[in-house]
Amino acid sequence: MKKNNPSELSKINYFLIAIGFAIVVIGFFLMTGSSTEIMFNPDIFSFRRITLAPMISLFGFLFIIVAILYQPKKKQ
Repeated sequence: MKKNNPSELSKINYFLIAIGFAIVVIGFFLMTGSSTEIMFNPDIFSFRRITLAPMISLFGFLFIIVAILYQPKKKQ
């Protein structure tokens, strides 16, 4: 019978990491904008790009750290 090493990640850990990765991608997507315009676009200083998107990305990275450290309860 194989014992689980405490450093191994379980299926729930990988699922939580995938959720965190999706949150980070959403944050980076919110930071993007149209780069086809040649003239100055004041939208680059919007609340969404400067404040909201970096906070969402930071939350995603913190969520990934928690997902890696999470240890599910074992049934007895």
